[in-house]
Amino acid sequence: MTPSRRAALIDGKAIAARKRAEIAEQAAALAAEGWQPRLVSISVGDAAAAALYVRNQQRSAESAGVQFEARNYDATMSLEQLVGLLQGLNADPRVNGIIIQRPLPDHIPVKALQKAVHPLKDVEGMHPASIGNIVYNDLALGPCTAVAAVEILKTLPLRLEGLDVTVIGHSEIVGKPIAFLLMGLGATVTVCHHMTRSVAMHSRASDAVFVAVGKAGLVTGEMVKPGAALIDIGINRVETPDGPRTLGDADFDSCAEVAGWITPVPGGVGPVTVAILMQNAVLATRLQKEHYAAQYAKTEV
Repeated sequence: MTPSRRAALIDGKAIAARKRAEIAEQAAALAAEGWQPRLVSISVGDAAAAALYVRNQQRSAESAGVQFEARNYDATMSLEQLVGLLQGLNADPRVNGIIIQRPLPDHIPVKALQKAVHPLKDVEGMHPASIGNIVYNDLALGPCTAVAAVEILKTLPLRLEGLDVTVIGHSEIVGKPIAFLLMGLGATVTVCHHMTRSVAMHSRASDAVFVAVGKAGLVTGEMVKPGAALIDIGINRVETPDGPRTLGDADFDSCAEVAGWITPVPGGVGPVTVAILMQNAVLATRLQKEHYAAQYAKTEV
């Protein structure tokens, strides 16, 4: 007899839709004050490589009341030209957020472009200042995927203070920020990586597991504590006898038989990540509005 699954499927699309509705109200209020939130997406070279992400971002922006402009530049553009372009966008008050699409040509280091985006327009939360602020529990413009994953956990009926959590994967823009965000909420966090001796020992003892490694099926049901929350951030294109499929870092079938809650891939963290991008766009617009008011508003003498 096949055991029935008891994991509740976490609906990332529904969470994202609720967030976009809230964001749309905030965007409309800013627009009424003359500050219409506006994003500019920058891709370089093969536009098809990032086309799906750009389309998803544009649809989400439209439903959240955020203007969106996609720009594609020739692969032969130099780093210096692109940095100059970004400096122009930084100085343009009509642009409130800048997105750097990946992949980039080999001669363009993504970190150099992320550093060139002004922190007040860093809606992706990738600037070193944005990442560093998380250490001080300043969550103004956090990295979208990490913030989205933690937001999903916050929707569950779990008390975060003292919650035992394992984060599998320690990248600078996902794993490490998730750990700091969770610690800021009072969770007890273990971070596992490729040198961890027994990932299963840590994950099996945790009330929640986040996995962001980029290896399909890495986490199996045997590695999950019964009733735990499993937030799968991995996106892997895998060839199967039935054609290509998009799979997460968790083996969904075995994990769903053990976990209490689980995110699907696709349809889990992805939609919430795009919603957080729009949330950052609105927040960035408000921060810029306040900055301009403080710098240039007329004061009584």
